[in-house]
Amino acid sequence: MLTPHHDGSPLHVSTQNPALGETVRVRLRVPEGAVAADGTPIGGLAWVGTRSNPNREPRFDEARLVSEASTVDGWSWWEAEVEVENPVHGYRWLLVGDDGRQHWLNQVGLSGVETRDRDDFKLVAHAAAPDWVAESVLYQVFPDRFAKSQRAPFDELSERGELPEWAIAAEWGDALDPVPPGRSKQVFGGDLDGVREKLDHLAGLGVNLLYLTPVFPARSNHRYDASTFDRVDDLLGGDDALVRLVEAAHARGIRVIGDLTSNHSGDAHEWFRAAQADHGSAEREFYYFRDDRAEGGHGYESWLGVPSLPKFDWSSGELRRRFVEGPDSVVAKYLKAPYSLDGWRIDVANMTGRLGDVDLNAEVRAAIRRTMLEVDPDTMLIGESTNDGADDFQGDAWHGAMTYAPFTRPLWSWLQEPGSPAGGGIGFALGRVPTFTGGQFVEAHLRFAAGYPWRTRLGTMNALDTHDTPRFATHARPATAPVAFGLAVTMPGVPVVWAGDEFGLTGVDGEASRTPMPWGSEGDPEVAPVLAAYRELIALRREHPVLATGGIRWLAVGDDAVAFVRESAEASVLVFASRAAATLSFAAGAVTGADAAARLYGMAGLETSEGGVVLSADGPSFAVWALPGVVAPGS
Repeated sequence: MLTPHHDGSPLHVSTQNPALGETVRVRLRVPEGAVAADGTPIGGLAWVGTRSNPNREPRFDEARLVSEASTVDGWSWWEAEVEVENPVHGYRWLLVGDDGRQHWLNQVGLSGVETRDRDDFKLVAHAAAPDWVAESVLYQVFPDRFAKSQRAPFDELSERGELPEWAIAAEWGDALDPVPPGRSKQVFGGDLDGVREKLDHLAGLGVNLLYLTPVFPARSNHRYDASTFDRVDDLLGGDDALVRLVEAAHARGIRVIGDLTSNHSGDAHEWFRAAQADHGSAEREFYYFRDDRAEGGHGYESWLGVPSLPKFDWSSGELRRRFVEGPDSVVAKYLKAPYSLDGWRIDVANMTGRLGDVDLNAEVRAAIRRTMLEVDPDTMLIGESTNDGADDFQGDAWHGAMTYAPFTRPLWSWLQEPGSPAGGGIGFALGRVPTFTGGQFVEAHLRFAAGYPWRTRLGTMNALDTHDTPRFATHARPATAPVAFGLAVTMPGVPVVWAGDEFGLTGVDGEASRTPMPWGSEGDPEVAPVLAAYRELIALRREHPVLATGGIRWLAVGDDAVAFVRESAEASVLVFASRAAATLSFAAGAVTGADAAARLYGMAGLETSEGGVVLSADGPSFAVWALPGVVAPGS
């Protein structure tokens, strides 16, 4: 079906970075023979324009026809002017047919009834992300399990009997211990110099952004229970090892971001110890203490009741000063030389500053962003919010989200074996993966993505899995891993490789997915094809800028296959993904140049005729073709 289309990309919006008060030109494309949400023809149009909501008061701006359908590839173009009256200015399109029917278009799609403000297209006047954010391919490393350097601190400390008292030493080839205390205390000895010595692997994959989970001293292998933020853990090589790693990564064109926990510290943190020792100390106000020991409590608020993770109270001005505000804060320290990190991922961003009737989340995230802009505006800020966090991601702070709602869970629901278990932090109801059709995959994706401004979507992580989730490959339908990662690199957002995915590793939950990297197995018959697919798909993403910033139109959706096109004035890319043998078709006028499409990846079939375009596959398949750019009026 051909329907009217608009998205936040440069084809349809005159500027990606408007100023408050600026007038922005927005464009709508309407195909010949356009159909309504119910599948009936829209017919002639009596009125076309936008409905904005400045200061929560609706405003309508009529659009003008700038190009007839007969002159530009069968599509008419309409243009309206929208003044950005608020820092986040929502708008949607309204088309009124000659028959009086109203057709509303927002980020979810076309509707025959009035739509919600939260799903509007959005113009954002807050400071924009650096251009490199949308162009990134992210590689996530859990330092203890990635690589041991030639002179690993772990080995030297072990020989001297000086490993931390909490650590349970393990050899690189040992099995993971899934039962506490080994679950969080087992240490394999990976370090930051080990990461540095494996940077050629990252460069060979084609990734250009490295994300390190926490590197501060702690009493666990994951280090989310920091005991200080003032230095890098000696077990990882200390401050100098982080400096060496970042310098070496930058020399290869790879940026590096760190991981900060703004919701809590560890119970061994120097601030928490000071708060416990002196009730009159400034640090006492950093946490939520309470008198519940008689009822079996531990006397303070903590993350999900875990005693080792006491929760920060962000009403403390001194906590803000030390941690997130100004050039002397923790946030600022590691962005500056000699460390020169390129940004932060903020752990548990969704819970930060929130407890009962207290909600300081917006203040804290704004303070982090303000400090980063002051220290180095060319840095990235991404926040963890594993469910529907769109309300927190409207452009005032986060450049993107580490979330599972718009991409990961819909993708799993389409490409995992029916009834697969899904433990860990991925967030499926009752720990089971529902079984979706292709239509449900797209519906779920659009439902959750619609809450984000377009440019925030471009900085949001497209993760198959992470260190907190099961590995995608564990229960994937046969031969669908390349399909899944292909969608990660071609849909709007930042593709993510969780270290080991490229080796085909499996794991039933987040802890089980943190296995040491199987270095030396790259040439094994079961590993080499996976590595090759990752290299080719990342190269596809890096070589075609339209996949980073171009618009997206869904062309056809079936139970077992989906097809869409990413578009810009310079180039377009047609994408077809299937989980089984499938055929999809769409009208010839949906895209331009399909009869001369150049195959970029995959072996699915593409046939064209006057009747339309047919895409087909004999089984699980991912295929991409190059198409001409979109000819827009005035371009």
